[in-house]
Amino acid sequence: MDSYAAPALPIVERLTEAAARAPGDAVAFQGAPGANSHVAVREALPDALPLPCFSFDDALDAVKQGRAARALIPIENSLHGRVADIHFLLPESGLVIIGEHFLPIRHALIGLGPRDAVTSAMSHPQALGQCRHWLKAHGIAPVSYPDTAGAAAVVAELRDPSVAALAPPGAAAIYGLELLATDIADADHNMTRFVTLAREGIPLEGEGPWMTTFIFAVKNVPAALYKAMGGFATNGVNMTKLESYQRGGSFAATEFYADVEGRPGEPGFDRAMAELGFHAKHLRVLGSYRQARRRG
Repeated sequence: MDSYAAPALPIVERLTEAAARAPGDAVAFQGAPGANSHVAVREALPDALPLPCFSFDDALDAVKQGRAARALIPIENSLHGRVADIHFLLPESGLVIIGEHFLPIRHALIGLGPRDAVTSAMSHPQALGQCRHWLKAHGIAPVSYPDTAGAAAVVAELRDPSVAALAPPGAAAIYGLELLATDIADADHNMTRFVTLAREGIPLEGEGPWMTTFIFAVKNVPAALYKAMGGFATNGVNMTKLESYQRGGSFAATEFYADVEGRPGEPGFDRAMAELGFHAKHLRVLGSYRQARRRG
């Protein structure tokens, strides 16, 4: 908690105390109160008790240690791609994906005013990347900070008109700042996908459509990835995402992160996963859950 700027501390303390009284209702998120992840918790799980955590590791640890029943973590953005390090943190956490949520992102320039006095803007690297053209056009230098609303708290503490923050519009009222500009992302289709994590999976009952997320590595033989993916095509299973990433500092140790439509118990899905398992060095399912929005 001491890592937050002073204006955020009493709010963080109040939310943390409420979550401690009812951890079964608590949902951990990364960032200060007012961050996009906080907004996502209020939208996706309106009856939950939001538990602010300074880092992604802290949010995942809160669930592992029983201080929260779930965590809501951003995994990718439509403008800026996947959230850094999340593909490593998810498997290492041992938690299970039980749901997803899509949040339209609105960025605002927040500060003491006036806007013409602003020469630098603090925010999460994702937010800075999503607004980089707007910032450049207005001669504002980007300054990286671990989260959006936390940057607004720092600006409130600094009381320097030349330093502003990129944050959700609601953060201005929380930290006593002014909205200097709104809707400043470089594209209108700015959307972040969040996943809900828990210690255990949930029963896969009722109507779909369903999504399953997994990671795998293929054997070091010719056409291994082609053969591993063949089962999804022949069994009519739609793969909506396939990303490669490096682990362990070796450019040879390629692993893959994938989302496919379907869930265990569906014949085509089960056959495709069995074929993947045959061609993979290792395969780990991170979770099956109901889609928040249909793909395609």
